[in-house]
Amino acid sequence: MAQAEASPRLSREHAVTGLTENLTSLGVPADWAGLLAALTAAVLLVTFVAVSALFFIWLERKVAGRIQDRLGPTRVGPFGMLQTLADGIKLLSKEDLVPAAADPILFRIAPYIAFCGSFVAYVALPFARDWVAMPLSVTLGVMLVLAILSTEVFGVLLAGYSSGSKRSLYGGMREAAQMIAYEIPLGLSVLVPVLIAGTMDLNAIAGRQKGTIVSWQVFHDPFAFVAFGVFFICGLAACKRAPFDLAEAESELVGGFHTEYSGLRWSFFFMAEYATMFLIAALAVLLFLGGWHTGVLWFDLSESLGFFGNVLNAGVLILKAWLLVFVMMWIRWSLPRLRIDQVMTTCLHYLLPIACVLLLGAAVWRIGAPRWLADGTPFVLAGLTVAGVVWFLYCVVATRGTLPTAFDPASFTQKPTTGDGA
Repeated sequence: MAQAEASPRLSREHAVTGLTENLTSLGVPADWAGLLAALTAAVLLVTFVAVSALFFIWLERKVAGRIQDRLGPTRVGPFGMLQTLADGIKLLSKEDLVPAAADPILFRIAPYIAFCGSFVAYVALPFARDWVAMPLSVTLGVMLVLAILSTEVFGVLLAGYSSGSKRSLYGGMREAAQMIAYEIPLGLSVLVPVLIAGTMDLNAIAGRQKGTIVSWQVFHDPFAFVAFGVFFICGLAACKRAPFDLAEAESELVGGFHTEYSGLRWSFFFMAEYATMFLIAALAVLLFLGGWHTGVLWFDLSESLGFFGNVLNAGVLILKAWLLVFVMMWIRWSLPRLRIDQVMTTCLHYLLPIACVLLLGAAVWRIGAPRWLADGTPFVLAGLTVAGVVWFLYCVVATRGTLPTAFDPASFTQKPTTGDGA
């Protein structure tokens, strides 16, 4: 089986190094070549994050409209797809206000700190085989990505502290408490696929899942299967998504930590949120869901098609991550917001003990599981999952929506009466 194979040896060359060598071969000095290569990689990543945020905002409005029996954006552009761009232009033209009671320096830099915490982690995110801007140390790997991602909370906390508003301060403190708590089960759930792969290198973890879906680490054993759910739930909390959006909580805190912000700085908080959503989804894909492998082909497309195969691999990973982002949006508009005590109880009383048990169980499974059980479990878990997905899709297609008139036809056909009964 693919799971029993050793992790493939992947080239340690990355985008910046390759581009630097190409520029140097064209006669560009080495120092300038390295700087130009780094700037090119940064511009490409910023463009990807910005365009993804535009798409996600439009998608979330459409998902919310569908769940709430609305149409969502329809006016600006085809299917309303340019509505987000129009809103962005509006934000650029809005006045940048700083409250009189706010700390002017911290208030201004907080949105950029939050965005950088989400963006810098993309530097070590592989989109396909060896397609990564700057791979981090193999000994740190995914943990260093999570460490960089956790710095987003400093921007949120500074925004709440520097706004000079008690509602903003409450939102910032809630986010700090929530992030510190949920990072523990998040890190423990990440250790399960790391234990299975025997490395923290994201390239190697994704590379060893080559083959059909039974090679995906989420189906390796029951503990990895549940660890994926724990990781996804903690990822929702890391993204400040409902039902864990207590840092904003407009029903209690007006807007939470960003209550006093407007214009471009306000938009940076939401760019950071959507960037974190995609990053968490991409990490879930790399760690559990086969990485850039389709789950249908038994070979790596980059091995057969070279550069074009890597382009297809990147498309597969992005599509998988988009599907998980869609699930995050679905959950947000389906579940009510929890109270802050319920959020902390969910983490400390449930997710943390479950994550510890999963890590211990995965270690015991790796050491002592019988060969027949270890070989057969991926097929059973993958088969049940595929059957559940097929059944769900059938229900979605076969179930027809019901108009409100079907529940009480008389209330829609009865003519209104005047005050005198005529």
